[in-house]
Amino acid sequence: MAVMATSAILAGCQGKDTKKQEETGKKAETVTVQDAKGKVEIPADPKRIVDLSGNSDILSVLGYSVVGTANSDAYDYTKFPSYLEETLDGAKILGYSMQDTMDVEGILELNPDLIIISNVQEKMYSQLQKIAPTVMIELAQIDWREDIKAFAKLMNKEEKAEEWLKTYKEKAEETGKAIRETYGEDTTYLALLASGGQLFVFDAAGIGGVMYDDMGLKKPENMPQQENISLPVINYEGLAQIDADYLFVVGTVEDMESLKGNSIYNSMRAVKDGHVVELPSSPYFNIGYSCIGKEVFLKEFSSLMEK
Repeated sequence: MAVMATSAILAGCQGKDTKKQEETGKKAETVTVQDAKGKVEIPADPKRIVDLSGNSDILSVLGYSVVGTANSDAYDYTKFPSYLEETLDGAKILGYSMQDTMDVEGILELNPDLIIISNVQEKMYSQLQKIAPTVMIELAQIDWREDIKAFAKLMNKEEKAEEWLKTYKEKAEETGKAIRETYGEDTTYLALLASGGQLFVFDAAGIGGVMYDDMGLKKPENMPQQENISLPVINYEGLAQIDADYLFVVGTVEDMESLKGNSIYNSMRAVKDGHVVELPSSPYFNIGYSCIGKEVFLKEFSSLMEK
């Protein structure tokens, strides 16, 4: 029954599109692009983009707005993360970007002229193609700059992307310089995620990437290195071997209480010195994975250090 209903809706949408073209007497200009599946014909100037890949923030810095998105909060799929509320205002939340299926009926209602997915939603590809031209982006494992460049190439906005990346780099370097001048060139910083009784280290991704790669802040010794998109996991004994001057700890209220009850954590020099910056999971787990979130984190960094 559900399949029949969806097919009927799809047929109706296709009929509406044909009628719309007949009424206007012309077909919208299109371009052919290469995606992860092959060549796809898409609108040259899409007006109703549905993005399920989790990169609606990248589209916004390239000058596009979306009507549907999967850039929802990692801890509450029904709302936007705070750093994207203004950017995505008015867009419909269709799910979370790490889900392999989304709200198809919700997508249909938006009457999109372009749908963008990642390989996470690959099994939806054929179904979505029946609604609107669908592009599958293959995302980089860690290098978020490559993702911006991939979107820029797809949308023919490479110059705009380079301009944004240049401005962001300047802001990050300026912020990092100011922090080093205030707190010392050799001061070290460790960013952790406490979740479900486990400890994860932000190294090359999330807020760790902003701190080390973008701002140029110093890492402590004995840190596990990040080799793919998954954050390295450490136990408390491993944590005791990392002697950082400042700790940035991301976690829920429950996770933070559990962490503070651990004797090894309490014996750390940064904890004893009161050099711990506590950050709620929402929005700080995801903030460093978003290009707009990175900008927000940079702006906040000095005030976070002063708390």
